[in-house]
Amino acid sequence: MISQTHSKPSSYRSLFLLRPDIVFLNHGSFGATPIPVFERYQSWQRELERQPVEFLGRRAKNLLAQSRAVLAEYLHTRPDNLVYVTNATTGLNIIARSLNLSEQDEVLSSDHEYGALDRTWRFLAQKRGFKYINQPVNLPVEKTDQILADFWAGVSSNTKVIFISHITSPTAIILPVKDICNLARQRGILTIVDGAHAPGQIDLDLEDIGADFYVGNLHKWLCAPKGSAFLYARPEVQHLIEPLVVSWGWESETPGESSFIDYLEWSGTRDISAFLTVPDAIQFQRQLDWNALRLKCHQLAALTRQVIEEVIDQPALYPDDPLWYMQMGSVPLPNGIDPLAVQERLYQEFKVEIPVTHWRNQHFIRFSLQIYNDESDILTLKKALSDILCKA
Repeated sequence: MISQTHSKPSSYRSLFLLRPDIVFLNHGSFGATPIPVFERYQSWQRELERQPVEFLGRRAKNLLAQSRAVLAEYLHTRPDNLVYVTNATTGLNIIARSLNLSEQDEVLSSDHEYGALDRTWRFLAQKRGFKYINQPVNLPVEKTDQILADFWAGVSSNTKVIFISHITSPTAIILPVKDICNLARQRGILTIVDGAHAPGQIDLDLEDIGADFYVGNLHKWLCAPKGSAFLYARPEVQHLIEPLVVSWGWESETPGESSFIDYLEWSGTRDISAFLTVPDAIQFQRQLDWNALRLKCHQLAALTRQVIEEVIDQPALYPDDPLWYMQMGSVPLPNGIDPLAVQERLYQEFKVEIPVTHWRNQHFIRFSLQIYNDESDILTLKKALSDILCKA
């Protein structure tokens, strides 16, 4: 149970720029960057402005290579398998638009995917004629085999691509992507993993997962600045990738070691400071023993889930275990309640920033905890939800 005497803010709160009057239980949407990392980010921006031509014209290529090398070590892969992109949606659009899919082909996904990417695949399916399938994966669930059986039932002889989230956005469940990628490889099916919520929240070994393509945000759980994400491609499939924006890397007069990097790294003038700050975000978390802090955040997330389930009298969607969720989870709202009104009142009346998500015909409260949260935040959420639902 929550200690009623616990009222002091988390000692880590002072490391972030978040407004002190807001109970911030929505790290999962856009993240939050620690002050030391943000200051390094601004330092890179100032360095760029002092001599833009030298910075972008002469130094950028080597600076990006150095940053990618640190990220590659963190993700357990090679630097030339990675390229920086501004966000996961952009990276996944690059992949989706590069693949040569025709009318007889099928792209298999789950019905737990992020709405923006569902729109991406439906847009391309309308243009090119392939079929995009959102295979139902049912909740509640207790065993990984249930997820695999539900999802794999959608595979057919026409399945050419599997697109799957590592951690789902609406339902906040960790899916068994390694198992799915292994099964797909045996069938000769390309795999694309949307890892928007994975880096920094769970351990990642890209070579072990075995996906053909993996895209992850770094501004969320790794706490890097906004505008930092990566696209990973196995060497065997890098030739499939085409530039989303054609620039100097296409038909490069001074080609590098990888056309994959040449095509995507330079898309015109842009601020690369967020990419260069990624090593600082990695170092920040290492210095704080992030693995231990992540487990503490999971314990707080488990407490949050328990409190919400008790207040709104709803069952659990998945087991209470870090294998199923780490710092982010969701609980269904009861029927007959206006979900948007609940979200609005939580923020306007109680200063609790927490989203309501939608999946199938249900709405969910999705909570996400970071090191700046503590039990006092959960007490505030509990009181707010109790007051709102009693008056509903």
